[in-house]
Amino acid sequence: MGKKSNKTTTTTVYGNTMTSNPYAYSKTDNSGTISGFQKGTAFQTIYDFVNQNAESLLHEYLKPNLNSVTNQAKLKTFANTLSQQTRNSLENNIINSLSDRNMIRSSQASDMYKNLANQNQIATSNFVNDLLSNSQSDTAKMLSNLLSYYVLGASFLTDLQKQSLNTSSGNATKTASNSGGSQSSSDLLSLALSAMMKSVS
Repeated sequence: MGKKSNKTTTTTVYGNTMTSNPYAYSKTDNSGTISGFQKGTAFQTIYDFVNQNAESLLHEYLKPNLNSVTNQAKLKTFANTLSQQTRNSLENNIINSLSDRNMIRSSQASDMYKNLANQNQIATSNFVNDLLSNSQSDTAKMLSNLLSYYVLGASFLTDLQKQSLNTSSGNATKTASNSGGSQSSSDLLSLALSAMMKSVS
C-alpha cells in the first residue's frame, strides 16, 4: 500500500502583553486586543462627553436658541453679574450718600431701583440678541476643539494598540504538529492500476 500523507499544523500563541501609560492601556493575548483610556483622564472625559453630547451640540449649531445649556449658562452669569454690580453701584454711590444726608425719600429710592431694573432689562435684552448672533460661531469653535481632541485621543489609542500587538507578536511562540492524513484519491488510483497490471502479467 502507498504511504499516508503527513499534515503539518503550526499554532501561534501570542504572548500576554499589557502596555500602558498615564492616559491609556492596551492588553493583548491570544484572544485579541482590548484597549481603552485610563479612567479620570482628559481623553476619557472628552471621549465620553463627545459621545453623549455630539447630537445636541450639532443641533445647537444648526438651530441656535436661547434654551441651550451653553446659552442659558452665559445668560445666567451675565444677568447675575449685571444685577449685583449695578445694584451695588446705585446703593454705594447714590442712595447711601443721599440717605446719610437725609436728602432722599423712600419713594425716590424705590423709583431708582425700578429705574435700575428697567435699565438692566434693556441691557439683558441686548445681551440676548448678541448671544444668539454669536451662538452658532461659538458652538462651531467648541465642536471643532472637542473633535480635535477626540481624534487626537483615538490616534493615541491606535498607536498604543500597535505597540501592544507588536510586542505580543514578538513574544509569540509557534508549535508545529504532524498528523497522518488519509490516502489521496490519486494514491488509491495508482494502487488500483498497479494491482491490475500485476494480475494481467
